Amino acid sequence: MEKVGVFDLIERMAALLRSEERKKCTSLGLQNVHLQALNYVSRCNKYSDTPAALTNYLGMTRGTVSQTLLLLEKKGYLKKTADTKDRRVVHLALLPEGRTVLEQAKPAELFCQAANLLKQNDNLDYETVYANTLTALQKANQSHSFGLCKTCRYFTIAADGFVCGLTKEALTQSDSEKICQEHTVM
Repeated sequence: MEKVGVFDLIERMAALLRSEERKKCTSLGLQNVHLQALNYVSRCNKYSDTPAALTNYLGMTRGTVSQTLLLLEKKGYLKKTADTKDRRVVHLALLPEGRTVLEQAKPAELFCQAANLLKQNDNLDYETVYANTLTALQKANQSHSFGLCKTCRYFTIAADGFVCGLTKEALTQSDSEKICQEHTVM
């Protein structure tokens, strides 16, 4: 019996997850991109809460992301705020209504069941396998890693808290646990 290629396996997993996501979105009156944008904004830190970072993360056009943000803002799911230092920069923040929608659209039951089945097999570290696969795909695509801040090579623990070694700015505990577009693999 011939082995199935890695690409085919990943593509099939993605198709199953997209199918489940479409079902959730339909029940909430949203499109996949809307849910993906809300999810990103809920998980990004202060360096990545901009429309440009969202565009990079989703790998979509600025126009698509702009229209998505307009709709989500109109529905009261997120808000845009001008940066206090640079008025050209806009920051995105999830509003309570947006958080409620995300709660309703939690990972599909299909994914939760599959994750539980994987955890039963102690012989393989699936999280490492998937993380390494994602890293390889991002490098091949020359895209940002968008990893957790606290796993970045620039993340520094100082006597008075956390610091981004790249920007030299203080980080909150919350920022350190969120994804960042400036993330650089160790």
